[in-house]
Amino acid sequence: MNTLVRIKKTCLTSIGVLSLALGIIGIVLPLLPTTPFLLLSAACFAKSSDKFYQWLITHPWFGEYIENYRSGRGIPMKVKISTIALLWLSMGSSIIFFVDFFPAKIMMLTIALCVSCYLLTRPTAT
Repeated sequence: MNTLVRIKKTCLTSIGVLSLALGIIGIVLPLLPTTPFLLLSAACFAKSSDKFYQWLITHPWFGEYIENYRSGRGIPMKVKISTIALLWLSMGSSIIFFVDFFPAKIMMLTIALCVSCYLLTRPTAT
């Protein structure tokens, strides 16, 4: 394998691992989207490491996100409800108790509204 191919695979694997880490963080942090990071990881691993790719798409938790997206099934209702509830709980408490700068409050409110609208307009998995 020549040097450029090895560098490309190393970069893609590194991006895939970083994206996977962000996707995992996104499971518990409502503002960080999980599925796009997992999709990026899958794309990077598909081009760099078949071992990591197979692990990701067959993983009991992460594989489901990718499969639901690929098949167009959407987001389970339970996930939508919990994500939106956590989003508004964290944003609401931040806006009310922790952020004093008014433009930041407006920005956080706008982000919460946009994320909520996005989630509500995605197909609901049955």
